[in-house]
Amino acid sequence: MQKSSTKQIRQENILLSLKKLHYLSRSQLQRIHRLGGVRNANKVLSEMAEYLHTTRLQENVYYLNATGRDRVGSTKVLKKTNQIEHYLMRNELYILNGCPSSWKQEIKLTIKGQITIVADALFIREKTYNICEVDNTQKMSVNREKAKKYRRLVEIANFEKQPKFIWITTTEYRRKQLLALFEGMQIEVFLTDELK
Repeated sequence: MQKSSTKQIRQENILLSLKKLHYLSRSQLQRIHRLGGVRNANKVLSEMAEYLHTTRLQENVYYLNATGRDRVGSTKVLKKTNQIEHYLMRNELYILNGCPSSWKQEIKLTIKGQITIVADALFIREKTYNICEVDNTQKMSVNREKAKKYRRLVEIANFEKQPKFIWITTTEYRRKQLLALFEGMQIEVFLTDELK
C-alpha cells in the first residue's frame, strides 16, 4: 500500500512539473524528481505513458496528453513544435536556479505608456527580480532591442534592488555579445552545453 501511494505521489509531481514547464526531457525530469539512473527514469516514465505524449530530440521529451491534462487540471493543449528546444533551454535555467517556487514564464513587464517587454521567465529571490532569457535561434538584432528595453526598464522602474539578468545561449561568440550588451548590469550568461 505504501509503495503504491509513493508511486502515485511521484507521478502526480511529474505531471504537475509538466503542467508548469510544458515540455521536459528525460534528463530534466531525472534531475527535478531525482529519478536515479537512465534505466529507472525510463521505467518510471513508461509506466506513465497513458498521461504523456513523447517526442524525440537528442533524448525523449515529454508533455501532457488529454488524460494527463485532465488528471492535473491543465487546459493548455501542447503539440509537437519546433519551439520545444526553446522550452528545454528555459527549463535548464529553472533547474540551475534550484526550481524556484516563484518561477513564472512569459511575463509581461510594463510601465504604462513607456515600455513593455515579455521576459521568457522571471523569479524573485531575496527581493531581487531574476529575469531569464533564452537565446536559441533568434537574430542578435532582437537581443539588442531587448537589451535596450531592459536598460530603459531598469532606469525608470522603481526596483528595490537592481534586477539580475540570466541568459542561456548556444555559442561562446553569442555569450560575449550578450555580456557586452548588458555591460554595467548584473548578468550571467550560460551555454546550453554547460548546464546538461
